[in-house]
Amino acid sequence: MAETKIQFNTQQRLFFQTLHKRVDQYFKTNGISKNGNSTMFVKTVCMFSIYFVPYFLMVFGVVTWIPAMALFAVMMGFGAAGIGLSVMHDANHGSYSNNPKVNKFIAYSINLIGGHYLNWQLQHNTLHHTFTNIHGHDHDIDTQGIMRFSPHTPHKKVHRFQFIYAWFLYGLMTLSWVMKKDFIQLSLFRKMGLLEMRKKKFSTELVRLIIWKIVYYIYMLVIPMLVMKAAWWQILIGFFIIHYTGGLLLALVFQPAHVTENLDFPLPDETGNMENDWAVHQLYTTSNYAPKAKLLSWFVGGLNFQVEHHLFPTICHVHYKKLAPIVQQTAEEFKYPYHSFPTFFQAIASHGRILKKFGSEPVVSL
Repeated sequence: MAETKIQFNTQQRLFFQTLHKRVDQYFKTNGISKNGNSTMFVKTVCMFSIYFVPYFLMVFGVVTWIPAMALFAVMMGFGAAGIGLSVMHDANHGSYSNNPKVNKFIAYSINLIGGHYLNWQLQHNTLHHTFTNIHGHDHDIDTQGIMRFSPHTPHKKVHRFQFIYAWFLYGLMTLSWVMKKDFIQLSLFRKMGLLEMRKKKFSTELVRLIIWKIVYYIYMLVIPMLVMKAAWWQILIGFFIIHYTGGLLLALVFQPAHVTENLDFPLPDETGNMENDWAVHQLYTTSNYAPKAKLLSWFVGGLNFQVEHHLFPTICHVHYKKLAPIVQQTAEEFKYPYHSFPTFFQAIASHGRILKKFGSEPVVSL
């Protein structure tokens, strides 16, 4: 990990202890499980259908009209994003089912859409959820490129225009994972000691990664090029459309949850101590949006309730809407912030403004 070991404040535990008791009481009173329910099964079928039905219709020659195939590629992009947001995400947090084997099986669905199970867990579960918005520790905001998501990230001249070009680059996110980022991350996580922490051998994981990538490229590119009535370059364009659609959707869901005007980007002191407790830290660095948008919430796996997800990642997202009033009330009682944008577009607009701000402002001293 980063050189400085982060230590959260232990003097604010009463907030989370109180909140945890109230949330536990909610499930006990209603006699329901914290894991997924029948709606998760239905959603799983829907998301995989949106992704794989268009694929098989094209591969088996049922649909050969190029404009229709382009539309199907967009559908597959939505399906891939839906699998990642609404199915794989819960499974990787262990909240999809109360059976660990089921969670692990479903979690591997990220490999089917071009990602990598272990890399996702290390970047998302281990780093992002623990060190949310902390420069040098949360890799979701440390892009080390032409994007600047934190006031503590080194400033480049090109960042002045990121509020314009960011929206175009977001669509390339999953394509980057498929082609190179997974390999770069696996090597990085080895250097950080995260593989050793998980008792994983780099050589073994590299072989697994390569095998999964080969499987993915075979069914997504090789087979279509062999059997579909389309030119190879048309198939490559379709492949790009799938990833661009999925990548853009994923970015538009995750970015407004942590990179907006109302959120903090706190730093540890010289000894690694943070000002707040971990749970309180989540309140200062995370925001909800569009809490009344039922269809949006269904598609994005409840991640518009990002505050609830960060505080209770092992609780399935189907419960977040009911937990939100409990979290908000408790936060207000303890006089802590509870950030939430009324609509999705307000959150996106705020993200755009913070991109412009970070693109024009100098680095804030560490």
